[in-house]
Amino acid sequence: MTDSAPEPADAARPDRSPAPGPIPDVLTVGRVGVDLYPQQSGVPLERVETFARSLGGTATNVAVAAARLGRRSAVLTKVGADPFGTYVRTALADFGVDPTWVAGHERLLTPVVFCALDPPEDPPLLFYRLPVAPDLTLTDQDVPWQLVREVPVLWVTGTGASIEPSRGTHRRMLAVRGRRAHTVLDLDYRPMFWPDPGTARRHIGELLDEATVVVGNRTEVEVAVGTADPDEAARRLLDRGVRLVLVKKGGQGVLVATPEGSATVAPRRVEAVCGLGAGDAFGGALVHGLLAGWDPIRIAEYANAAGALVAARLACADAMPTDAEIEKFMNHPTRENRT
Repeated sequence: MTDSAPEPADAARPDRSPAPGPIPDVLTVGRVGVDLYPQQSGVPLERVETFARSLGGTATNVAVAAARLGRRSAVLTKVGADPFGTYVRTALADFGVDPTWVAGHERLLTPVVFCALDPPEDPPLLFYRLPVAPDLTLTDQDVPWQLVREVPVLWVTGTGASIEPSRGTHRRMLAVRGRRAHTVLDLDYRPMFWPDPGTARRHIGELLDEATVVVGNRTEVEVAVGTADPDEAARRLLDRGVRLVLVKKGGQGVLVATPEGSATVAPRRVEAVCGLGAGDAFGGALVHGLLAGWDPIRIAEYANAAGALVAARLACADAMPTDAEIEKFMNHPTRENRT
């Protein structure tokens, strides 16, 4: 693909170009919702008495994490015509994220997600996204096409390819983007959003072939390219034209691979409180590192530290760290990074 790839033909499409002024550093596309966290840890959901509310959703949290690091962030997504939709827009603005491209769906409800803090490092989620979440109804009319083409970092997720019309909209966005750096695909594989892994592999693969950066864990790369072995998965992704691969290996660190070589960055160990937002903090830090022009190892080390900090905290968006917190955590032993 080239930068001259045409936009989808749609003469009736309204102008969704950015308003005059600086464009965002990063546009994330996809999942948004309201996370509800139990105030009683280790208790089954049916016995929880009180919950705390937080902004949630992978793409949304990555935008918040990048904003916390001083980057201009925006989210392309949809919410319901309900009070939670209002909350999402207000919370994004309060976090410094541009909500301009958060559209509304008049008949669907803003998703709600319940988190059970057991086990804390990988808490199970209960998604209320039926019959379909508004963020999976993105169409060409919702897309700021000029921004998609020009934004320094475009961040999309595998979940965005799970159903139509979002699937086709994502393909067209990436075609217009023309594999410009930095086009990031967060594999974000959630089994409940797919009929089977084979279907996920086919449709996520269509996005892979347009990405320059891919990030995921062992399960996600297995779904994407057919192997859970990090080194082999990275090789297959690089063979498809990806320029930077990051495979999260849990307690074994993160594999960083480019066409020039690969290395594993050691993990940052913490006492986990809630592992939900760790990957999104990693993502926001990855965005920050890409924009700063850092080398891949430095990016991964910084992103690892950001993820570890959030794993030691409760909530997602509200827990995203600042640059000062990450640098302090990387350079000085604290209670949070003792094993």
